[in-house]
Amino acid sequence: MRIAGGWSDPAFRGIVTQVLVLALVAGIVAFLAINLIGNLEERSIRTGFGFLWQAANFEIGESFIAYDGRATYGAALLVGLLNTLVVAVLGIVFSTVIGLVVGIASLSRNPLVSPLATTYVELIRNVPLLLQLYVWYAVLTQMLPAATDAPQLLPGLYLAKSGVHFPVLRSGSGLVVAALVIGAIASFAYAFWSRRRADLTGAPALLWPRLLLLLSPPLAALAYIAASTPFDVPSPTRFGFSGGGLVTPELTALLVGLSLYNAAFIAEILRAGILSVHKGQSEAAASLGLSRSQTMRLVTLPQAMKVAVPPLASQYLNLAKNTSLAIAIGFPDLMSIGNTIINQTGQAVEVIAILMAVYLSMSLSISAFMNWYNARVALVGVK
Repeated sequence: MRIAGGWSDPAFRGIVTQVLVLALVAGIVAFLAINLIGNLEERSIRTGFGFLWQAANFEIGESFIAYDGRATYGAALLVGLLNTLVVAVLGIVFSTVIGLVVGIASLSRNPLVSPLATTYVELIRNVPLLLQLYVWYAVLTQMLPAATDAPQLLPGLYLAKSGVHFPVLRSGSGLVVAALVIGAIASFAYAFWSRRRADLTGAPALLWPRLLLLLSPPLAALAYIAASTPFDVPSPTRFGFSGGGLVTPELTALLVGLSLYNAAFIAEILRAGILSVHKGQSEAAASLGLSRSQTMRLVTLPQAMKVAVPPLASQYLNLAKNTSLAIAIGFPDLMSIGNTIINQTGQAVEVIAILMAVYLSMSLSISAFMNWYNARVALVGVK
């Protein structure tokens, strides 16, 4: 006869085992921390995060916020964080769009389009990313013309060794940001209303009104500003460009390399998701009179995302962590600035702890968003 409670109870054994494992982990961490602190004290290496408020005394080549050498180490890390986030977000967006196009193209019946898409995937994903970044950086800095010979792609838009030069607003950027926020809110509100209407009436939710609501306010704001305030247009000179904005070769090479490399993997993920949808779904859509593009957008892709989202999340995490390769081509990301701070202050433990916390937080945020989206797409077709 089995007696409840005590070591014979599986629940009790599970709790004791977990407590012992946690105690062992805590003991190992405490031992390592004490050993680390002792070694640092023996070598007279100061500890703590007070250095974050000291003057950095070094310049950063590219920043999305105001920064100069008189700013603190904390401000320098913030610049690196913003640079990393911008590259990660833009890389995810660009690689997803390119991957979707290539993935669908690889399933095309056209005898030219499909082999080209397959060749792109096999070529890009089998060459190391670091090597591709070197190639793109060399192309942008060595093969493009100098400022005096730079081609004008569009009015005020130049492509040269120094980067992509483009017109910028002299004022009114706050109005454009406000218009973007208004457009995003209006687009989200319409999407919510159209889904509710689709649930009640069965009428399909249209994509073009959402895009119209999203783009109309910022385009109207740009048109108003352009009519009332002149743009700062770059102009080529003997030694470079004067005026306008600049996207450096380092940022361009990093974005292009990350986007194209991860797009090859995303294309295969989406292709596998599309192939996982039973062909009877396409036949049923065709019997209802839907075109091939409507079938892909309304029937196949929503069901394919059930299969594609989990590996997509892993690919996005890889992209976010691969932004640290920016140090190889001189782009001032978080890792690059962190290394500079370590060399100046010698406080490697604190800086590495900050870097680990940032990359962990970024990865967990991407994972949380993709888990939320995965839960939504899992409900497709469930009534």
